[in-house]
Amino acid sequence: MRRAETTTAYPWGNEPGSNKANCDGCGSSWDSKESAPVGSFAANRFGLYDMSGNVWEWTCSNWRNQFDDNAQRCNDDTTDTQARVLRGGSWGNAPGGVRASVRFSPHPDDRNYYVGFRVLCSSPIE
Repeated sequence: MRRAETTTAYPWGNEPGSNKANCDGCGSSWDSKESAPVGSFAANRFGLYDMSGNVWEWTCSNWRNQFDDNAQRCNDDTTDTQARVLRGGSWGNAPGGVRASVRFSPHPDDRNYYVGFRVLCSSPIE
């Protein structure tokens, strides 16, 4: 699968390296302690920062045990309690837990200190 125009385990390659993400053993000053400030690590090829580690990020896709094209479909029904997909791993995961392919399956009403969401804005001025 291609992720940010790569086929590697992480946006920067196949090895976790050091100080490229915030996780338990990634070599950053926030490892295993807390989330890092936005933009603490290099952006991927799409210009998105901190896609590996830091906090698990909610997606709007319903969870499926078998990975399929469901990830491309957004469930925006706010009353639906099916499990959703989290991606990216967190500051508490080992390096293998922040690989681009890793997914997690909580329910929409689950809350935890290592889960967040990404706000994506586009400027009308370009």
